[in-house]
Amino acid sequence: MTKVLIIGAHGQIARVATQLFLDRGDVALTLYLRNAKRLKSLEKEPRITLVEGDATNTSALAQAIVGQDVVYANLSGNMGVQAKAIVTEMTKAGVKRLIFISSMGIYDEVPGEKYGSVLDPYRNSAKIVEASDLDYTVIRPAWLNDDDEIAYGITRKGEAFAHADLYVSRKSVADLVQRLATTPNLETRQSLGLHKSDSAPF
Repeated sequence: MTKVLIIGAHGQIARVATQLFLDRGDVALTLYLRNAKRLKSLEKEPRITLVEGDATNTSALAQAIVGQDVVYANLSGNMGVQAKAIVTEMTKAGVKRLIFISSMGIYDEVPGEKYGSVLDPYRNSAKIVEASDLDYTVIRPAWLNDDDEIAYGITRKGEAFAHADLYVSRKSVADLVQRLATTPNLETRQSLGLHKSDSAPF
């Protein structure tokens, strides 16, 4: 049983990923969020543990990280502070695998686009993750929609972002998250752009 901690578990992508993980049957989830009542409907699921906490609350975060195999962070707000706390507590606990959601455009990799300071929280947090010794994967999705489909491709850091004008589904991002979390060494220490595509990336 793979143990996965989802930080920011009430996020839209995180909730889709939670269902994909539960569909597998071989994953146990710890759902970490500011208001656990938001996911009260899941509390009777035997493979789910709900934990109330903020990603900057280092004592609660440290307790949640201990014993996990994978940490998946789906953050908003002061992402740099949160990323630093996550990296620090994972390092202390000896938990290596981190999946971190960011945004397309943080490396100015979208042809013809300069997104400026609006992406600074994503840039700053990604830099912290990439400077760590963790087995991280940063995911940089295109614009998102709620289509019920899994249809995506990937680019890597240093490559131009593909099809940035097309929306990709949150379910596609969630599928990549669960693949990364359950496949040893898949795309570790990589930053992946995720775009709409009819071909499979793996």
